[in-house]
Amino acid sequence: MREARDVKVVTADAGVALHRQLFLVLRDEIARGALVPGDPLPSEQSLCDQFGVSRITVRRALADLADQGLIERRHGVGSFVRHSDPGRVPELRSYSDELRRAQFETDVDVVELDTRPVPAAVAAALGVAGEMLHVLRVRRERRTGEPLMVTEAWLPTELAEPVSPTSLTEKALYDLLSDAGIVIDRMVHELTAEVASPANARLLDVAIGSALIRVNRLAYAAGRPHHYLSIVLSPSRSRVLISQESDQEGGLAIAHDVRG
Repeated sequence: MREARDVKVVTADAGVALHRQLFLVLRDEIARGALVPGDPLPSEQSLCDQFGVSRITVRRALADLADQGLIERRHGVGSFVRHSDPGRVPELRSYSDELRRAQFETDVDVVELDTRPVPAAVAAALGVAGEMLHVLRVRRERRTGEPLMVTEAWLPTELAEPVSPTSLTEKALYDLLSDAGIVIDRMVHELTAEVASPANARLLDVAIGSALIRVNRLAYAAGRPHHYLSIVLSPSRSRVLISQESDQEGGLAIAHDVRG
């Protein structure tokens, strides 16, 4: 690297996996130009010594960088920063394509599924009162098991039969709604930031008080509010992508920077 580091910035006390911390450090070096295309990265042993981590940790971080297209690993030679197109805009697939991709690349844990009173904010958004079907899930990267997002859905109680713990592990929620004859015609998204509560910190495997992204989604069917879904993400693993044409409606997608 072009500048010396006197302080280790990778620590087991940060609430984020060591290999993920190292990945973020090296990605930042590349993004800010401390490492430019064609530059070699320090050797695996140098990175072990510099950051006080194991060779396995270093290799996982380098594998993530390579999977993101940021470096090229040459067997027996080392790792080098790749040339990239700075003007490239991430491709946004259709919403159905995003659902299929997420279903293929992740596994889901159903944490809670019950019928309970609707929180005031959700009740106001949906224009309902009383109880609704409540579903709390964690999506994990299939290969590494890393938690990517926590989703909390509030659905009409008549969906209790098709939306079961078993069906939620086999199909995406919106596939289950489609199978039940529900046609979603519009979604309204709200993006906010928050700090990790003890519950979300545990589910996402981050430190309490860490910065999180929340996406609140109000879905309409037949022109009326139908259900409410909240997605909580860690910005160290995920990004929210929004595409907006000047004369068309925009699209929203979530990209996870986990490629272990």
